[in-house]
Amino acid sequence: MAKELLLTNEWVEIKQGTITDEQTVSLFLALRTNSVYTFRNYQRAIAHFREFISYKPLREVTWKDIELYQYHLSKGTYSKRNMPYAPATVASLLAPLRSFFKWGSDPNVKLFSHDPTTSIRAPKVAITSKHHYLTQRETVLLLNQLKHQGGRDYLVGLSLVLLGLRVSELTAMRWTDFHTDPAESSIWLSVERGKGNKQRDVKVPQKLWRLYKEYAALYEPKDPLDHVFPLSVRQVERIIRTARENCQIGKKVTPHWLRHTNATLALLHGASLQQVQENLGHAHITTTQRYLHTVEQLQKAAPDYVENCLQDALRL
Repeated sequence: MAKELLLTNEWVEIKQGTITDEQTVSLFLALRTNSVYTFRNYQRAIAHFREFISYKPLREVTWKDIELYQYHLSKGTYSKRNMPYAPATVASLLAPLRSFFKWGSDPNVKLFSHDPTTSIRAPKVAITSKHHYLTQRETVLLLNQLKHQGGRDYLVGLSLVLLGLRVSELTAMRWTDFHTDPAESSIWLSVERGKGNKQRDVKVPQKLWRLYKEYAALYEPKDPLDHVFPLSVRQVERIIRTARENCQIGKKVTPHWLRHTNATLALLHGASLQQVQENLGHAHITTTQRYLHTVEQLQKAAPDYVENCLQDALRL
């Protein structure tokens, strides 16, 4: 209701030609952000930029303002610590501005006469997550430690590893999100609050479902709408951190590492790229292909074939 009221008021202001920059930003956030996390990040990024340009009217922003903003972010001259922002951080601050000005300059919206971000090149961001996975042995060590910490912690870890959930999806799970397929042969989890508010179904392995039922019998949820794990994101991160420190894996494992582990182990043991894409809820297959590259590195590579060819002659 509040969103509908906001939209009504702002569109009236647009028609009258009196909409303020604050109202423009509020309207954009209401229309173009589908999750709490996106709303918060976009709001902060736009506020950060407006502060940089000393609250210059948004309709007067030029490509020079954007370029200068990016330059100072990269050099650290617009930072509380006087330290350069990492390329990934710079890109994350520019992305909301691109979306905002593209929306505002759309012919149907016409809040801005032009889009000042079209000529801006985002910094290249190195993909550092391709090594953020656990081996089968390491996964077992972590899960055994989680089991030692308690049944709930073990089930949290199993859910992340077997289902490939994001930690925000795990904490949003409700008992009503589970359902059977038409043949009643399998249990599925409806992830209703995925990234970008996208919905997908994830198959729940039989043994994991048995553990869920045992967990429910032990904790007796009072309402089907109750969360399966009444935990915050920070609490889940703390559970995984405690386990990794105690089992001494030697890697800085986070809940998201377990999502990477799910994809890597699935591909390594025969799952198709499309199956992994659907399970993880990736909008683009190129995102999933990053895991395929990791799997290919784990398998036989070109140097191995050369070694096999020469090993007899060179007595390797």
